[in-house]
Amino acid sequence: MLYVVGFVTGVTCLDNIIYVVCAQSSTIRLYNMDTFSPHDVINVDGMRDPRDIVVCHHDRQLYVGDVDCIWQVLVDRVDSHTYMKWLLTQSLMNPFDITSLSLTSKHLLVTAICSLHQISIRTLQTHTVNLPQFLKEVRYSVQTADGTFITSHRGTSQDDGQCAVSECSV
Repeated sequence: MLYVVGFVTGVTCLDNIIYVVCAQSSTIRLYNMDTFSPHDVINVDGMRDPRDIVVCHHDRQLYVGDVDCIWQVLVDRVDSHTYMKWLLTQSLMNPFDITSLSLTSKHLLVTAICSLHQISIRTLQTHTVNLPQFLKEVRYSVQTADGTFITSHRGTSQDDGQCAVSECSV
């Protein structure tokens, strides 16, 4: 059984390792997936309040959504980890606060409270996805293979307080 002390805001896994981030922490905690025992800790100097974490299996990169930026952490097979502030979300034309992250083969999909942002992993080009106006408090989003976005949110066309999962086409 795995116990993590703290308010967990994101979990992902790569190979045989589980990566966990907690609110108001500058560390990424690593656990062995078979034994659930602590494996290592990555200290990310400057990370303040991680909101979510995802992993790209192809290039072995972790992406951590923090309060005002996204961190990129290279996960090396020899327990060596390097990190950098990959994108400052407040420096964009339309700044946003990160709620959650998801990943496709080409884009990092960043969910903010009232918007979605596709960020190219290769070029850092950002595209804001227009959402229906009735969507409030968008929490999680994924993009399907055909380019459709699935979002969990509060607010429907019938009721501002109703929670729902919706499909949004671009």
